[in-house]
Amino acid sequence: MNERSAARPRGGVLRWALWGAAAIGVAAVVYIIALSSTKPVTHTLAAAQAAAPQTHDVARKLEHVGDGKAPPAYTFYDAAGKPVTPAAFKGKVVVMNLWATWCAPCKIEMPTLARLQAAYAGKPVQVVAVSIDKPEALAAARAFLAGQAPLVFYNDPQAKLPWAMTPQAAGMPTTILLGKDGLERGRISGEADWAGRGARSVIDKLLAES
Repeated sequence: MNERSAARPRGGVLRWALWGAAAIGVAAVVYIIALSSTKPVTHTLAAAQAAAPQTHDVARKLEHVGDGKAPPAYTFYDAAGKPVTPAAFKGKVVVMNLWATWCAPCKIEMPTLARLQAAYAGKPVQVVAVSIDKPEALAAARAFLAGQAPLVFYNDPQAKLPWAMTPQAAGMPTTILLGKDGLERGRISGEADWAGRGARSVIDKLLAES
């Protein structure tokens, strides 16, 4: 075997080695590109989610436009048709929710109010969900709230309670928080998550007041 023929196998081996190294290098580059293209996206998405405003958080949405005011001595009715006023709940932290069956956000947030009431079972916290549905929609309102245990039904058939508040309710739903002294401690206009930690922190603070 001469030197030229002996060099061919070595050259072939070298050529295959170079091709193999190149292939491995390409695979490594592809892997690094893929890795760098996925990790930042995941990280960015997580960061965006963490930074996104919690639009339905009670603690964030709470307004204090009527703090210190007594609720109106306005009469609404319980499930048995007995007249009730907000003063009847004095001594408890009251979450008075004004809602109606024609109000989609009202119906969306109602299960969270039910979970809030259940979470404070045995404690002086009362969710008072007052429907402002007119008499012709009363059956539908009762049926809806019947599925929201442990909430009980209240109704304002004249639908004037929102406008009797000071200041007036801005829309439906509106939820007014009353301290154990019966005075307003905050309110929320629009849908809120009453089952979240923000709600619990607000209620716990009101419970701690003497």
